[in-house]
This record gives sequence, structure tokens and C-alpha cells, in this order.
Amino acid sequence: MSSGKSTILVTGGAGYIGSHTVLALKQAGYEVVILDNLVYGHQDLVEKVLQVELVIGDTSDRALLDELFNTRNIGAVMHFSAYAYVGESVTDPAKYYRNNVLGTLTLLEAMLAASVKKFVFSSTCATYGVPEVVPIPENHPQNPINPYGATKLMVERILSDFDVAYDFKSVRFRYFNAAGAHPNGLLGEDHNPETHLIPLVLLTAFGKRESISIFGTDYPTPDGTCIRDYIHVSDLADAHVLGLEYLLKGGDSEVFNLGNGSGFSVREVIAAAEQVTGLNIPIQECDRRPGDPPSLIGSGEKARKILGWQPQYPEIKDIVTHAWQWHQQRHK
Repeated sequence: MSSGKSTILVTGGAGYIGSHTVLALKQAGYEVVILDNLVYGHQDLVEKVLQVELVIGDTSDRALLDELFNTRNIGAVMHFSAYAYVGESVTDPAKYYRNNVLGTLTLLEAMLAASVKKFVFSSTCATYGVPEVVPIPENHPQNPINPYGATKLMVERILSDFDVAYDFKSVRFRYFNAAGAHPNGLLGEDHNPETHLIPLVLLTAFGKRESISIFGTDYPTPDGTCIRDYIHVSDLADAHVLGLEYLLKGGDSEVFNLGNGSGFSVREVIAAAEQVTGLNIPIQECDRRPGDPPSLIGSGEKARKILGWQPQYPEIKDIVTHAWQWHQQRHK
């Protein structure tokens, strides 16, 4: 463990992307403290795999935040504490604005009070809305089409204003479809409810679901199904560590897309899962879902150029293989 490195506060560190980032931070020599309300986080993974301090609490609890900043040598914050179900954000926007915007603002104000002004933010490609060009660059217009995307965009605007007013530096990562699991098989994706394609396909392979639904087979894509940019969760975690180190070295506020720059269709993902598992995966063809663009692919060139980020697992087969290892371990 490198002495002299300050502690990193990771909100939502018991969740999917947060937990992988905590592991990457530990491997890079950082002390980490997690703040997580455990609504979606997994305490068992923090205790068994991550083995770092877990503070159970909420980003809207200002007294708790003040205590954390007063009693720990926190040098920067990584913020993953957000509700992220697009459909739920449409039916219950109040929940999303309260947690994703007000919770974040409370955290930022506590940071300012403690003179901690380095912040790595988990944003989303949902801030772009329906893409005008693909792959999507960082300067693409931001026109979110659901409250989830709107809450993330609102935080991005807050961060821009905080930079101007308070010299508060942030790295904002807009990512595409986080997928896969840690290659060691000890961390992975375990949402309830689960809405992401790869775990749903693998749960179908396991026999825990009867079939996987394909929503729309008549899109203007090579096989008629939607194309998405799947980014390995360990590659996301590595990018966050690079973003943190960029800020700690005095870097200016910056925004980066995290994507592979290429996409895979729903049918290609299912085919990869059949190849990896050796099992036949039943499908059910359904109508299109409203609001699903045919193709969502992000350009990761800027992160490669400025941060030196190099995704290690861009292939869908590797992503599915690691997810399958995790599911076999988690559901045995």
C-alpha cells in the first residue's frame, strides 16, 4: 500500500461498477472507504472480496458526510450512487431527482465544506438522447429522452458551474453498456430487478428464465436487432482510476465517453452466449420498445488520447465468458 496516497471515498461502492472500481483502486495502492445505502449494493461482496471499510448510509445525509470528511483523509470522491432504471425513472421521476440530483448536490456541498475538490462522476450516454451521429463524440448535443438521463445531465451542469464558481475539478464519464464481470470470477453483475441483456441471456441459459425477449427485429441494422456498445466493467474501472489520477495530478475538468467504438447486436450477444455456454438459449421475438434507437455506439478516442486508457476486453466473447464465470459462481 503506497503511503502518502489519500483515501478515496467511493459512493455506491457496493454496487456493480462501484465494486469493480474499488478493487481497481485497491490494486493501484489507494485506501478506500465505501459509502452505500445498500438499496442495490451487496454487503457480502464488500466483506468477502473487497475487504475495505463500508459505511452504510446515504449521500443525502449531510451530517454523516461531514463526519466522514472530518474523520478521514479523503482526497477525492468517486460517485456511483444513482438509481439507473430508465423505465422506473419515467414512472417515478421524483425518486430519481431526489436521489440522483439532490443526493449529489448534498455530497458536493459537503465536499466544498471540507475543501475536497476532486470528483469522478459516473454519468451516462443517456444524456445524449437519440444519436444524430454514430459513434457518438463528447460534443454531441445532450437531449435526454427520460428522467434518468435528465438527472445525470443536471449533475453535469452543476459540476460545470461548480468549476467556474469554486474551482471544483471533475471528470465525467459517460458510459455506454457496462457488461461482463471481473476476470477472477469474484465480482459481477447482480441486479434485482435485472434489466441488462447479457445477464438476462445467461439467466435464460441457466434455466432461471424461460426465454430471452428480442424487442424489435426490423431495425435498419445488419440483422434487424438493436446494436449497443458493450464495455467490460473492468475496463470501466480502469478508466476511473486513470480519471482520478488525472485529477490528482492537477488536470482540468473534463468529460469522456467510455465505449469500445464498436457495437454488437442483440442476436450477436445471444450467439456469443450460446458459444460460451454450449447451451441453446430460447428467444422470443417481440415488438419494438418505444425510445430504443437502432444503434448506440460511443467513441472512446478522447479517453485513449488524454488518459491513456486501453480497454483490455473489447471482444463480446470475453465479456460474456467473464459474466458466465460469475453467474456460475453466484448461482451455483
